[in-house]
Amino acid sequence: MSNSSLISYTKLSPNHSGKRNHVIDTITIHCMAGNLSVESCGALFASSSREASSNYGIGSDGRIALYVDEENRSWCTSSSANDNRAVTIEVANTVAADPWPCSDKAYAALLDLVTDICKRNGIKRLLWKADKNLIGKVDQQNMTAHRWFAAKACPGDWLYERFGAIAAEVNRRLGAAAGPQPDPTPITPATTLKVGDTVDFTGSTHYTSSTGTRGSAAKAGKAKITRIATGAAHPYHLIAEAGGGSTVYGWCNVEDVKQATAVASYLVKVTATELNIRKGPGTDYGTNGSIKGGGIFTIIAESAGVGASKWGKLKSGAGWISLDYVQKL
Repeated sequence: MSNSSLISYTKLSPNHSGKRNHVIDTITIHCMAGNLSVESCGALFASSSREASSNYGIGSDGRIALYVDEENRSWCTSSSANDNRAVTIEVANTVAADPWPCSDKAYAALLDLVTDICKRNGIKRLLWKADKNLIGKVDQQNMTAHRWFAAKACPGDWLYERFGAIAAEVNRRLGAAAGPQPDPTPITPATTLKVGDTVDFTGSTHYTSSTGTRGSAAKAGKAKITRIATGAAHPYHLIAEAGGGSTVYGWCNVEDVKQATAVASYLVKVTATELNIRKGPGTDYGTNGSIKGGGIFTIIAESAGVGASKWGKLKSGAGWISLDYVQKL
């Protein structure tokens, strides 16, 4: 049984039970409950008094660490049965508070690592139904959550709400059919938009179901339609696209879903004396500095967002600028 070749740091923990008593057939994703580096997380697991560990850890910088060899059972999920069959992964959080979000780099590394684990261990498809009653029934669901085994929030709502998206992307990379989704209701397109379309989510919240009550807050940005409920109060179910700025995962209103338009890169001249560069497409995102004194820049993507009619992504990777304050060349 091998370990992932994606690791860039190793700090083996003494906190494990030795060889597994079950083949690896499950993935369990945890959160660190803090913005720990792979080194600092490894230092915690290195203490025998901690009585905790995981097979892998991922920092906010996207680096991957090995703490317990895959052949060994980690002490991670408050369940011996689960940890004997699951590869456990701890992911750093950019904010140490609900909903415990993770960085784009950590999320991208998580997708790479889970794909690699599945390939090496013969897991042909990830299955996720968000159903605690299916624990151990890997032919129906082979992803589990720490919160199912203990009174914990782990892995936090940010990751937990993306388990379906993680399974879908890993399956795409594995060349497998998409796994079952929590809601098996048949889909009938309500408009010209269809399942699989990438859209601009312009709202600030999502809903618990197509007819449900308001759920947690969400940021605007790129998202993908995964389900459509014809005639419902909140007809579109969206998942955030990695790197697209959005944190949405749930049902959304018609007015908050805009058709995304693919654009070829183009040049703009900044007309404002000073123009903020935002981390995402909207004024609710933090800044990455500003452009002073004008200048000419290349836009590689566009998005509708909160706080302006349209936003453009800079080719340099610095962030997004409002297109209300530029002249297209």
